[in-house]
Amino acid sequence: MTSPEERVVSPLPDVDDQAIDAALRPKRLEDFIGQERVREQLSLVLQSALRRNRPPDHVLLSGGPGLGKTTMAMIIAAELGQPLRITSGPAIERAGDLAAMLSTLSEGEVLFIDEIHRMARPAEEMLYVAMEDFRVDVIVGKGPGATAIPLDIAPFTMVGATTRAGMLPGPLRDRFGFTAHMDFYEPAELEIIVRRSAGLLGVAVQDEGAVEIALRSRGTPRIANRLLRRVRDYAEVRADGIVTQDLAKAALTLYEVDDRGLDRLDRAVLAALLRKFGGGPVGLSTLAVSVGEEPETVEVVAEPFLVRQGLLARTPRGRIATPAAWEHLGLTPPPVVLPSAGTLFDIGEDPE
Repeated sequence: MTSPEERVVSPLPDVDDQAIDAALRPKRLEDFIGQERVREQLSLVLQSALRRNRPPDHVLLSGGPGLGKTTMAMIIAAELGQPLRITSGPAIERAGDLAAMLSTLSEGEVLFIDEIHRMARPAEEMLYVAMEDFRVDVIVGKGPGATAIPLDIAPFTMVGATTRAGMLPGPLRDRFGFTAHMDFYEPAELEIIVRRSAGLLGVAVQDEGAVEIALRSRGTPRIANRLLRRVRDYAEVRADGIVTQDLAKAALTLYEVDDRGLDRLDRAVLAALLRKFGGGPVGLSTLAVSVGEEPETVEVVAEPFLVRQGLLARTPRGRIATPAAWEHLGLTPPPVVLPSAGTLFDIGEDPE
């Protein structure tokens, strides 16, 4: 069997970006790059189900955005030879919405709910029974005269995806027979993904160019593919179409992605923390206002990567910059003022 990096791919026809995104997704488990432990575990679950001719246990996939949870759900359906029904937690606002969907599933069909932790509570409670007993209870009437009518549904496989596993209620999490966490990718894995995607896009990319894109992709395949398309644009307009290391550096510098993968928002957060607040500590809301963003944007988009890179730390008193942050932006940290000799402080007392 050939490895993914050795496999020859044919360039895609000239289609829009949405179609390209779909075409870049691997279709089978053996084509999925990275996540070796998850692929091995999931392969055993699916092969066992196929041999028993029964739907596999429900699957929960957790991990950051862009790591391949949706792609893995599509692969599960493909490996089982079953259709895939796709929805998202925020789209299921009422229990009736979920009941209508579940009642139309065919036997063995795969139901994928993205951001499952954001489902409405009534729908969530209905899903408990559906996953465990393949039954939904439809409430007819209101008030004291309301009656619950049990409705059997076809056995199905539930695949849930979440970026915040801690927000998933325990009773729902316990109903998944297999839980997998998708980790961030190593640069070597992202390099393989970049070269595979370049082959599909018909982009001539040198190994050093692929490495440069991989190093700036924040450990995320989705970002790697996005950066590859932007570098392709730069290569076609301002060069001969061949992605070299120098060209990749020039293109990504133009798009404000630095050598560690930090983008405009990341650097704005760090710059505000260092220049305006002396490295912190500073509260999230204050930091967000200083860069003109919502607190949730800073917390969800910028902070996780900055913490992972060792540039920012969260403390009970607020966000603080690490020495690496000062070094990365080329700034000198302020001198530490120590108390004069002979000055005593009680434990827990702050100097005035």
